[in-house]
Amino acid sequence: MSSSSTDVSAAPSRMLASITRAGRFVFRYRDYLAPLGLVLILAATRPQPFFHSERLDVWFDLVGVLVACCGQAVRILVIGYAYIQRGGANKQLAANRLVCEGIYAHSRNPMYVGNFLLLAGLVIIYHSLAVYLLAFPVYLLGIWSIIKSEEEFLANRFGSEYEDYCRRVNRFLPRLHGMRETLGGMRFDWRRVVRKEYGTTFAWTSVALLLIAWEQITWYTPAAARDVLLALATVWLCIAMLYGLARWLKKTGRLN
Repeated sequence: MSSSSTDVSAAPSRMLASITRAGRFVFRYRDYLAPLGLVLILAATRPQPFFHSERLDVWFDLVGVLVACCGQAVRILVIGYAYIQRGGANKQLAANRLVCEGIYAHSRNPMYVGNFLLLAGLVIIYHSLAVYLLAFPVYLLGIWSIIKSEEEFLANRFGSEYEDYCRRVNRFLPRLHGMRETLGGMRFDWRRVVRKEYGTTFAWTSVALLLIAWEQITWYTPAAARDVLLALATVWLCIAMLYGLARWLKKTGRLN
């Protein structure tokens, strides 16, 4: 076999290796990359009214919030029935067992389905062509790289057990058949949901309110937008109080 043929056949393997390395990097620094990306988006782009109508854009914002809430609901269902341990330890991929129960019996990556809906909802709220064409695909590429690195890790960690799991369960789209039977015999752990999810909930709702406030500041004078900004600030304070309560309950062990 010629060296050129070898190079061509090895190219997909090198590309996959590059993607998984990038995924491990994104996974490790995701808590810093996401806020940095948000700052860059706000600095470099401007929101655009839906069909150039600020009033119509209010309804578009509502659609975005509903989409994000669907993503939050997916995450709540996943965590409430079976929490997965591959979320990492010391910023590294980790898993002490292969979780196949709960929603994971119907989708291998249900949390990322929820994350996609959360992100899509925020993108809809902001409604910027540059975000649709550039920022959103970059975020999705980062998520995809994490998924590929997780799949490589799980394949090496669990071998044939993981291969069998992949044959039985879809990567993303949940298989609805048998879902009721799967969850019917399980207990929903609401304490675990609050303990594990209060930070994410506070983060995306804060970003959603920030994006709506940024729209108002961009389109109107601060004086004209004062009432809306005060309402948004009031909502955020309520959310912040709930965040503080959840954090206190967690730190004092009341959610164990």
